[in-house]
Amino acid sequence: MYMSGKVTVGSWFDHARDWYTHKEEFNCLFLSYEDMIKDLRSEVLKICQFLDVKLDDQAVNRIVEKATFKNMKEDPLANYKFLPEDMLDQSKGGMLRKGIIGDWKNLMTVAQSERIDELLKDKLGDLPITFIWDINEETES
Repeated sequence: MYMSGKVTVGSWFDHARDWYTHKEEFNCLFLSYEDMIKDLRSEVLKICQFLDVKLDDQAVNRIVEKATFKNMKEDPLANYKFLPEDMLDQSKGGMLRKGIIGDWKNLMTVAQSERIDELLKDKLGDLPITFIWDINEETES
């Protein structure tokens, strides 16, 4: 269902394409989860710069602390515990799982991973979007 976009929020691939192709029109800043895991403070500073907001180090430190995966996982507003079961069945796992990069390798078969790669190439391959597949690897497009 995910591969065909037949999920509550629709196709992630279509969503990403729509926003990326209109980024200048909508003045969007794109951040990746992986970059936030690698260096959350730098990403917070990117947001500040994008919004033209000047914060002192203490304020940035508070934001970084609140935005860590551990703290977000415990925050009901961030972990979507407030959603009704028909929208998100928490019994099958929470919205926020482990907070690590590359865990998909422990869940997907090689064939499933290859199908995702094909779908990414088909749906987003013409866009200059970078994906980080492993925290220990350099980025690749």
